[in-house]
Amino acid sequence: MSQATTTDADRRDPPTAKLSLLTLSAMVVGSMVGAGVFSLPRRFAEETGVAGALIAWAVAGAGMLMLAFTFQLLAVRRPDLDAGVYAYAKAGFGEYMGFFSAFGYWASTCVGNVTYWVLIMSTVGAIWPALGEGNTALAVVLSSLGLWAFFWMIRRGVREATAINKIVTVAKLVPILVFVVLALVYFKADVFADNFHGADYAGSLFSQVRGTMLATVFVFLGVEGASVYSRHARRRSDVGRATVLGFLSVFAVFASVTIVSYGIMPMAEIAELRQPSMAGVLEEAVGTWGRVFISVGLIVSVLGAYLAWTLMAAEVLLVAAKDDDMPRFLRRVNAADVPVPALLLTSVLTQLVLVVTAFSDDAFNFALDLTSALSLIPYLLAAAFAVRLGLRPDPLTTGGRLPARELAVALIAAVYTAFLLYAAGLRFVLVSFIVYAPATVLFVMARREQRRRLFGPGELVILAVSVAGAVLGVVALAAGWIGL
Repeated sequence: MSQATTTDADRRDPPTAKLSLLTLSAMVVGSMVGAGVFSLPRRFAEETGVAGALIAWAVAGAGMLMLAFTFQLLAVRRPDLDAGVYAYAKAGFGEYMGFFSAFGYWASTCVGNVTYWVLIMSTVGAIWPALGEGNTALAVVLSSLGLWAFFWMIRRGVREATAINKIVTVAKLVPILVFVVLALVYFKADVFADNFHGADYAGSLFSQVRGTMLATVFVFLGVEGASVYSRHARRRSDVGRATVLGFLSVFAVFASVTIVSYGIMPMAEIAELRQPSMAGVLEEAVGTWGRVFISVGLIVSVLGAYLAWTLMAAEVLLVAAKDDDMPRFLRRVNAADVPVPALLLTSVLTQLVLVVTAFSDDAFNFALDLTSALSLIPYLLAAAFAVRLGLRPDPLTTGGRLPARELAVALIAAVYTAFLLYAAGLRFVLVSFIVYAPATVLFVMARREQRRRLFGPGELVILAVSVAGAVLGVVALAAGWIGL
C-alpha cells in the first residue's frame, strides 16, 4: 500500500529538471534575441539618427544592466523565491500585486509570441504574396499549425525543449553576427556622417531618445529568463551569473546592429524599409542574397525565441498557481515536469490574439509596443522590492539588509523602469489597464477555491484603480482619443 502511495506521489510531483549555467545563459540569450533585433534598423531610423541612437543605447544599456544586476542580487539575497518577476512582486507588495505581476508578464509573453508568427509570415510573404503582411487568413492558419506543433513538442519535457533552445540560440546568432561584419565591410563613412544628427523629421534629441525606448524594452525582454527558471538551476548562484552574462552578450549585438546600419543607407530610406528591416539593409550592401540570408536567420531566431518565451510563460502560471494566486488547475504537471494546463492556456491565449490579427491593419507594431508596456509593471515591482530590501530589515534576506552599493543599483533600476512607463505614453498605460482589470476574475476564482475573503482593504484600492484605468481606456478608445 505504501509503495503504491509513493508511486502516486511521484507521479503527481516528479523531480524538477536541473539546468546548468550554460543552459540558463542560453535561455536568457534565446529569450532576448528574437524578432526585435531584426526590426531595429527601421525602428531606430523612424525616430533618431546616430547621436540619438548612441544616447538611447547608453541609457537603455545602463538601465537594463542595473535591472539585470537587480535580478542577480535578488536571486542571491532571496533564494527562497522562485519564478523571479512574479515572486518578487508578491513578497514585496502582497498577493494581489503579485497576481498582477504574474498575469501581466504572462499576457505580455502571449502578445509577444503573436508578433513572432506575424513577422515570420510577413517575411515569407515577400515571396509568397498570399501571406501578405502576416495577417491574412492563410497566414493565420499556418501560424496556428506552428503554434500547436510547439505545444506538442514542449509538453514532452523541459529538458528536451531547453536542449533544442541551446542549438537554436547558436544557429540564430550566426546571421546576426554576419550582418554586423558585412555592414562594417561595406560601411560608408559619408552616409554615416549624414545620419549623425538625424533627418529633418526627427525632433529634439530628447524626443528622439524617448521615441526609441519602447523598442529597446522589447528587445531586452527576457533579461529575467534565468530568474524565472530559478527552481531548475543546479546552483542558485548560476541564476545571477546567467542573467548578467546573457545580457552583456546580447547588448553588444543589439547596439552593433543598430549603429552599423547608419553607415549603409540614409536613415530616411531605412525608415521606409519593409520589416524585417535588417534584411533590406543587407540587401542594399551585398545584393538580393543578403535579404534571403537574413530572412532565413529571422525564421530560426523567432522560432527559438517563441520556444523560450512559451516555456517561461507556462512556468510563471505554474508557480502562481502553486502559491494559490491562480486557480488550482494551473498547478498540475505531467511526468516530464511540464505544466501542461498552464502551457495549454498560454497557447490558447496566443491563438486568440493571433486570430485577432486577421482583422487588424497594423497589429505588428502595436503588439510590439503593448508587449513592452505590459512587461514594465512587473519589472518596476521587482526593482521596487529590491529597494525595499535595502531600506527595511527583512529576516528572510540572506546576509541582512542590502549594502549601499546594491541599494543604489536597485534605485537606478526602479527609476529607469518608471521612466520607461513615462516614455510609453498614456496610450499604452491605458490599454494595459484594459488587459489587467478583467484578469482579476482568475484571482477571485483562486480565492473562492480557498474559501478566503476575496479582497482586503488595500486590495480593494488596487482593484478600484485598475477598473477605473480600464474604464478610462475603453472610453478613450471609443472616443478616438487613442487608437490601436
